[in-house]
Amino acid sequence: MIVKKILSLVASNIKLFIIVILLFSLNSKAEEANIKYYSEDKGILSLMYHRFDENKYPSTNIQMDVFKQQIQIIKKFQYNFYDPKNLEQNFYDPKIEKKILITIDDAFSSFYENAWPYLKAEKIPFILFISTEAVGKNGYMTWDQIIELEKENIAYVGNHSHSHNYLVDLKNNDFINDIEISSSIFKKKLGYNPIFFSYPFGEYSLAIKKYISKNFKFSFGQQSGVIDVSKDKYELPRFPINEKYGDLKRFEFLINLSPLQYKVLYPKDKYLINNNPPKFKVEFFDQQKNIENINCFSDEGNGWQKSNINLSHKTLKLDFREKFNFRRGRINCSLNDDGVWKWFGVQFSVKQN
Repeated sequence: MIVKKILSLVASNIKLFIIVILLFSLNSKAEEANIKYYSEDKGILSLMYHRFDENKYPSTNIQMDVFKQQIQIIKKFQYNFYDPKNLEQNFYDPKIEKKILITIDDAFSSFYENAWPYLKAEKIPFILFISTEAVGKNGYMTWDQIIELEKENIAYVGNHSHSHNYLVDLKNNDFINDIEISSSIFKKKLGYNPIFFSYPFGEYSLAIKKYISKNFKFSFGQQSGVIDVSKDKYELPRFPINEKYGDLKRFEFLINLSPLQYKVLYPKDKYLINNNPPKFKVEFFDQQKNIENINCFSDEGNGWQKSNINLSHKTLKLDFREKFNFRRGRINCSLNDDGVWKWFGVQFSVKQN
């Protein structure tokens, strides 16, 4: 009995030691990724879809014939599709070739009826983000359909909150309760809570992000950009694709974009309360070339215009024309780096006055 207790204690200590080593290794990789410029990182370009062949909703819909043409464009450029399971295994490894990650938000019935058979036939992996409150309601997938899909090795499920509410509008306890409800439902229906999270409407505060980071391994926003080793695992960018922003010429341009890396971006909190417009600053790496070619556009005030840029010593600052309007504000920056177009975007949530 004494020997078993000693062996059990030794085993527990070994497990603890292994966990500490793994955490140290992950933290070291994260810190290294944030201080070193990986010029050859081709990145992961993530696309975000919602509805398929629901023409009544052009802002969230894509027609299936257009979707199929987009997939063929990806294949024309010989980009492979990214398997989401690899995010956990090699997020901090620079990507020697660009890959495309497909994500779908909200689990509408039109996805199951129209896009799912096509993705299954083409063996294209994807993440389906689900808000648990809507499951089974009119226009949404059922749990039977979700379970059927989740059994396939190309299909990954993500948590999209319970209510699909504007999380920044909720009191802290209400926000936590919302996520806990969704997590408990996933555990009941699927046997686990997904490691992927998607912020409804792409909106979050620093406090929300910190909570999500303790309960999930990755979270996605709705700001445009390409995932690379310098990006925050809890602010992963995606290009929204719909009828308005889904034409084939634009699509061909964006899938050829490369990541525009940076060392740090301010403000850390993307929820603007009393700091609208924000003091926006981006610090780039010393080794980065052609930063002087950068251009930014922002939509504060009355619409999209070229931003007023102040660039000095690899640090970019923007002088905003006026405040961002409620409810969201966006900035997109790009540069031509010796013929390669690089891009990152930022989305702010704006509190109503």
